[in-house]
Amino acid sequence: MNIFDLYLDKIISLVKTLSKDDLIKLPDNLDGINVDIPPSNFNCDISTNVSMVLSKINKKSPIDIADQLIKVIKSNDSDIERISVAKPGFINIKFNSKYWNNFIKEVNSNYKNFGVNSKEKKQKYLIEFVSANPTGPLHVGHCRGAILGDVISNILIFNKHNVSKEYYVNDYGNQIINFTKSVFLRIREKLNNEKFPTENTDLYPGDYLIDIANNIIQNNKKINFENFDAISKDLTILAVAESLKLIKKNLQSLGIVHDKFISETQLVKNNEVEKVIDYLKKKKLVYEGKIQAPKKEDETKWIERKQLLFKSTNYGDDKDRALQKNDMSWTYFASDVAYHNNKLNRNFDKLINILGADHAGYIKRITSVVEALSNKKNKIICKVSQLVKLVKDGKPFKMSKRKGDYITVEDLITEVGKDATRFIMLNRSSDVELDFDFTKVKEKSKDNPLYYVQYCYARISSVFRHVELDINKDLNVKKYNFKYSDAEIKILKKISEWPKCIEVASLRLEPHRIPIYLYELSSEFHSYWNLGKDDESKRFINDKRKISDDKLVFLKIISNVIKSGMNIVGVDTPEKM
Repeated sequence: MNIFDLYLDKIISLVKTLSKDDLIKLPDNLDGINVDIPPSNFNCDISTNVSMVLSKINKKSPIDIADQLIKVIKSNDSDIERISVAKPGFINIKFNSKYWNNFIKEVNSNYKNFGVNSKEKKQKYLIEFVSANPTGPLHVGHCRGAILGDVISNILIFNKHNVSKEYYVNDYGNQIINFTKSVFLRIREKLNNEKFPTENTDLYPGDYLIDIANNIIQNNKKINFENFDAISKDLTILAVAESLKLIKKNLQSLGIVHDKFISETQLVKNNEVEKVIDYLKKKKLVYEGKIQAPKKEDETKWIERKQLLFKSTNYGDDKDRALQKNDMSWTYFASDVAYHNNKLNRNFDKLINILGADHAGYIKRITSVVEALSNKKNKIICKVSQLVKLVKDGKPFKMSKRKGDYITVEDLITEVGKDATRFIMLNRSSDVELDFDFTKVKEKSKDNPLYYVQYCYARISSVFRHVELDINKDLNVKKYNFKYSDAEIKILKKISEWPKCIEVASLRLEPHRIPIYLYELSSEFHSYWNLGKDDESKRFINDKRKISDDKLVFLKIISNVIKSGMNIVGVDTPEKM
């Protein structure tokens, strides 16, 4: 039940009727009309700008149009207690108790679908996220993007879209050769007591390689580890598989499971790179040419040479992009072109890529090639996950780097747990840097948003335990004829905003809106709960072990919205704290 959509439909229907009766003129497009959440200083429940939209074509001031409309709106709606006009012409509506009873009844009886945008066209999405090189465990830099991709998926699934979560395994290229060589040298260290060359900066130094080496030795007794070149292909497969086990374990500890893992090596072996480049050549979008030195390169040392280039400038990129290296092997971009063609061939309506902050410059070229391959704009959406700064006691915080030269996801979860990691990583928009404050994450106070939301749910659960009811079971109320206080209606108004929160989070792919909304709802509830400290009549828990139906259903719908939101975020709702 989205009250904003319902009233938008009512108002548009009403002005169309007035237009047919020649009482008002309508513009060609009514898309500018909205029904929205009013400012907090307005004593009303919803607000609409319809008067401003109709003002120009009717050659009247918005106030005059509003005065004309409010009489008709009020006469056609028995749920309205008061309707008023505010400058420059907003129409503000306040509902009566009958309306809120109908609202609470609908929300309680249909709580599983409350918030779902039934109007939104259901689509098939492919969301690619994390896609870290399979050369070791995930670090904190991957963590925010992983959670961002997972929760965007959850929001879309909640809204009844078909969503596939995918990980692109970059198991091809120089970094994999260096990784495999590092594993080989760790194996030699174990078998022959040869010292690992830590001074070689091309190699991977982390202790996790020792575990990978031990697993390969134990499970592959017949392999002779004397000559690297002789076994490099087989060893690469084994080493990448072991690394992916670590990565999947890290993801599972975050509560993340991908539906599919796609191998870059497999795309190359299947000649998918050659096929897609031949296709682009036929479209005259690939040519041999020279490119200027990258901005960070020394131009005096840059050697211009002929390269196979994709015409990404045709689609708004700042320069054309190389598809082959000096040795004629494919660039990373060429493999990415093949991968995105593979995605398109699977007939998804929308492709979403979650990129790290260091890949922001990659967006234009990949959107260009998807547009070229699909002949459609906006087929792919790229979301950038900005950097995370770890802070403790107001200072940069550095945990153990036992796994290598970075802080791992495993370290982070050991320190604060899955729930805190997920909730706090989402607490700000992904396009701004985030301070992850370990001190605040562990506090049991309002300053810790996760604790504050979970404590709200736990408080409501305690009331249900007190009257020996299961909070997880449906609450059947026969009559809805309640009179709610102003403090309670304030919370009902916040609950009415939940569908709009979901709608905006889904359309804009902005999952940070969910934890922010949950924190605001919880804050309203805690303020309401605390009224009982000074007034016994406002306490939920008393010696009589009884609670009225109006209070029970009121608490139940709050708990349902919180549980629904926390499920989307991927965080638990404990019944006791």
